[in-house]
Amino acid sequence: MRRRVAQARVGRLATIAAGGQPHLVPVCFATTGDQLVTAVDNKPKTTTLLKRFDNVRANPAVSLLVDHFEDDWSLLWWVRVDGQARVVEESAELDTMLAPLLEKYRSHYGLRPPKGPAIVVDLLRWVGWSASASA
Repeated sequence: MRRRVAQARVGRLATIAAGGQPHLVPVCFATTGDQLVTAVDNKPKTTTLLKRFDNVRANPAVSLLVDHFEDDWSLLWWVRVDGQARVVEESAELDTMLAPLLEKYRSHYGLRPPKGPAIVVDLLRWVGWSASASA
């Protein structure tokens, strides 16, 4: 499961909005040990004040889902990691936490690294499924 999550190029981050409803967005992310990091990148957005950051500040419980789908259903799999998140603003810690993202997405972040803030997740629970042992 850890290898699949580490190699995945995109995941779906679930946070909990103020009214209790789930908020799900695709994110680029990187893992290091039992932590995961995602940040605001430089793709065009209407704002960098993203709801996911407000959600994490109000309720740190999050999940990240990565999966693989193709027409050969014997190759399907998914992994979900649950954890406690926090927002990291500009600081030396932010630079340290962004390093795995810069490495994983070198072709995108090499010229325009994310400036933050970042969401750092302490990964507490790993669950998954695979259609076959070789998938």
